[in-house]
Amino acid sequence: MSRIVGALRRTFGIVRDHVGTDTLGNKYYIIPEQKTWTGRLVRAKRMVEAANPTEFEYTEGNIPMEWDAWIRGRRKEPPSIEELLKNETYREQIKVKAKELEERDLALLAKEYEEGLVATPAKTLATGHAASSNFGKQEISEEPTSTANEFQPGSWMPNPKK
Repeated sequence: MSRIVGALRRTFGIVRDHVGTDTLGNKYYIIPEQKTWTGRLVRAKRMVEAANPTEFEYTEGNIPMEWDAWIRGRRKEPPSIEELLKNETYREQIKVKAKELEERDLALLAKEYEEGLVATPAKTLATGHAASSNFGKQEISEEPTSTANEFQPGSWMPNPKK
């Protein structure tokens, strides 16, 4: 049966070989370089079939890095399951070490604040931007001002003709 399906696919131009599946259930295929029935040469292509067919827009990080490198042609051979598991455990270890280091740094900083070795950062309650004309003022001016994401329209009158 599979020979018949393979022959039909070759006849109609689509031959794809299953290369592997990741832990998320995505399937990876390669379409080898081949000639169509008209004699035209078609370049080899690599593709992924999503595990969730409704989610067709993939963003970065939706497929493992190793498979992404294979799809983009940065590596010749597809990743093995052993390699994927080894890299996943390595990434988990790095996350744990980073969290431990961050906690240690926060504890050291708190200790330095207590001992007075480092000045406690002062909290400022400035409104607006220092370069704006109404810095620190609460009233709305007649001139339009823009402070980052806040825009306050003002009234504009054309110059009188001279």
